[in-house]
Amino acid sequence: MNRRNCGLKEEEFKKEMQRLVLNDQTLIYLDLSFSQIGAEGMRALSESLTANQTLTYLNLSDNQIGDKGMEALCECLKVNQTLTDLNFSYIQIGGKGMKALFEALKVNQALLKLKVTHNKIGDEGMQALSESLKVNQALTKLDLSCNQIGGKGMKALSESLKVNQALIKLDLSWNPIGVYGMQALIESLKVNQALTKLDLRKNQIGDEGMKVLSESLKVSQALTYLDLSWNQIGVYGMKVLSKSLKVNQALTDLDLSNNQIGDEGMKVLSGSLKVNQALTYLDLSSNQIGDEGMKVLYESLKVNQALTNLCLSDNEIRVYGVKTLCESLKVNQTLTYLQPFHSTCEAFFFPLSKPEILAFL
Repeated sequence: MNRRNCGLKEEEFKKEMQRLVLNDQTLIYLDLSFSQIGAEGMRALSESLTANQTLTYLNLSDNQIGDKGMEALCECLKVNQTLTDLNFSYIQIGGKGMKALFEALKVNQALLKLKVTHNKIGDEGMQALSESLKVNQALTKLDLSCNQIGGKGMKALSESLKVNQALIKLDLSWNPIGVYGMQALIESLKVNQALTKLDLRKNQIGDEGMKVLSESLKVSQALTYLDLSWNQIGVYGMKVLSKSLKVNQALTDLDLSNNQIGDEGMKVLSGSLKVNQALTYLDLSSNQIGDEGMKVLYESLKVNQALTNLCLSDNEIRVYGVKTLCESLKVNQTLTYLQPFHSTCEAFFFPLSKPEILAFL
């Protein structure tokens, strides 16, 4: 049920929650985002949820719940065994609220998906989360994006990932992890065999961070999805990554968009694409790649028989580069989908299938 933007007064909200959560035994989905719920409202909701045995999804994003409201809800989570999906994004919780939430995770074994984006977890909160993840073996998807998590916080999280074998998807995007945090994360990836999807967008990794990450990719055979967009990765970063891609046969989806690869970086990456037969999706959009980069990509696509989806939008590819790429498609039998070349090239403006691309020649 969608009750977002309900904006009820506290007493009205309490009655509404009692009516919905307590009395409606068919209710499994409840969206209360943007509903001006404060601490008192959360207490009322928590009382109702304690008795509810049907609700599986709850969205509380964009409310002013705060630490006190979170503490009240967490008492309920220790008892409730039906909620499997929770969204706590933009709810203005800090250290105390996060600590209460993570303490509840030590007890709760029903929750499978947790989203706590755009809060203030920080390094201290990550310490509490780490302790709970060492115990919790139910949570499979965790979104921690935009939470001011730095190197120390990542070190704490990494210790738990060495033990936890339940988490399969982790979003750490838009956190200032840096090289130090990356080093800690990599140590856990060498041990962890459960995590398959990892989002590291805009983590200030850079080329040095890529050097560390690439070493783990040579060993890890669990990770299948990796997002490294917006990380200031240049030619050197591509060199070390390309070496690992020649060895790694597990990674199928790789996002390198909005970096600084350029034609030189493309030359290095293309070499690995001739060898790698696992990667099926590759995003290289917004990387200053030009016609020279298309020349080397042309050579690799004649050999590569794994890649099916390729995104090259917002680069510096002109008509000559597009024609060069299209020539490779006469030989390549696997690439079926290209994202648009819009920007400096006016040849393609929309995603195209292979027959549409070949018609361009």
